[in-house]
Amino acid sequence: MHFLPVFDLNIKTFIFILLAITALIQLLYTFFIHARLAFYRKTTSLNETNWASVSIIIAARNESDNLYENLPLILDQDYPEFEVIVVNHQSTDDSSYLLNAYARQFPNLKIIEVAKSNHLKPGKKLPITIGIKGAKYDYIVLTDADCKPNSRNWLKHISHNLMSGKELVIGYSPYVRKKGFLNKLIRFDTTWIGMNYLSMALARNPYMSVGRNLAYTKNLFESVKGFKSHYAIPSGDDDLFVQDAAKNNNYAICLNSESFTISEPHETFSGWVRQKTRHFSTSNHYKVFKRLLLGIYPLTLLIMYFSFIILLCDIEFRWLALSLFLFTTIIKWWIQGRCLKKLEGNRFIPYLPFWDLFYALILPILFYTTDKKETVKW
Repeated sequence: MHFLPVFDLNIKTFIFILLAITALIQLLYTFFIHARLAFYRKTTSLNETNWASVSIIIAARNESDNLYENLPLILDQDYPEFEVIVVNHQSTDDSSYLLNAYARQFPNLKIIEVAKSNHLKPGKKLPITIGIKGAKYDYIVLTDADCKPNSRNWLKHISHNLMSGKELVIGYSPYVRKKGFLNKLIRFDTTWIGMNYLSMALARNPYMSVGRNLAYTKNLFESVKGFKSHYAIPSGDDDLFVQDAAKNNNYAICLNSESFTISEPHETFSGWVRQKTRHFSTSNHYKVFKRLLLGIYPLTLLIMYFSFIILLCDIEFRWLALSLFLFTTIIKWWIQGRCLKKLEGNRFIPYLPFWDLFYALILPILFYTTDKKETVKW
């Protein structure tokens, strides 16, 4: 049995060429994008003496339970001078009573009430804008009511780069680990997206952050006229804003685990799908180049697997196809595993090839079966 097959002009040769091309694209994507995060080593020094004043903004609607649990952790940050602005956006629960009680305990808590109105658009863009307009400091840090900082140094880490001359800081926000496959899927989805947007930012192609952990200057917000270019879209206060504002290397990522904010995941599949639908609703507004970069990886991965499975059934191409496939998989496993480790996704590393393929299969199904034109309610 010969290891190298005879390359005639037939369908088997064509399929092997397809396997080789897609494997090469997978390796190039991994080396030139994911490897930037895998080998990223910048650390944040917390020995500053002149910490600038910061305004933390939280847009909240009917979040009394989350505010009760998480707001004290945000107000208790180890930071010299900061304010926390909670924009209570059309809430009908007990948020107002809770916030007023906290305001008597924490003098740096500021409450902005937005009365209920049928004329206001859904989404966080209006309350965030109101919060920024009401902020008394130039450095803005955004998070959500359902998020808790991973440490008392969260604010120092996420705002440090602003004081080093950057105008925008892209953070990371994982979900709480719980039992069940849905929780694993949600956490892998979040980790994988985080790996992609942080890697792309390091590769000079930033396309998103998460509004649960994002910082920028008030001047930057005003220079791009806030959310004006996409205000009609309920979502996009994080990804579309980053695409407008991140230019000329004016941004940085924050990767220290103390800078993470932790969120509670959805506990039903339908709830997670609705969340994904909101994210998908902004994808058509991405620039063509960024959409191609994001789409080429799962597409070539699926083609690579399809070609490999076919060639496994052919004794002439089997061993060469297997060698090429294993080489590509092992290199990706190593580099992407390093990325997951930086994002505290260690539990996914042993089964990374499975999750890689499963995610590439399920994501297009969700994208093309959800109604992205449905009105988004917050």
